[in-house]
Amino acid sequence: MSTGSTLAPGEIDTTFTAPIRRDEGPGAWTIVVMPNSGEFFGTRRPVKVGGTIDGLPFQATLLPMGNGHHMVPIKAALRAKLGKSAGEDITVHLRQRFT
Repeated sequence: MSTGSTLAPGEIDTTFTAPIRRDEGPGAWTIVVMPNSGEFFGTRRPVKVGGTIDGLPFQATLLPMGNGHHMVPIKAALRAKLGKSAGEDITVHLRQRFT
């Protein structure tokens, strides 16, 4: 992950690449996991963010997984625009943290 040094309040600059994951069963979520996010954000609580996924803008609430990582839900409409499905890597660039 990368971090910036001259950021305005609420701005962040971190990028990670990870595979899309999908749980099994009805109502299953499609997610990507941000590693070490608890340490990066200084919390294991939900975090509202905005940025891009493979260059496309998105906003989401990162949900804690209880192990120091957060999951980023990837909505169906965004997955369709990306043309990607479970098992394929995506690059997430987080640019803003909302309070």
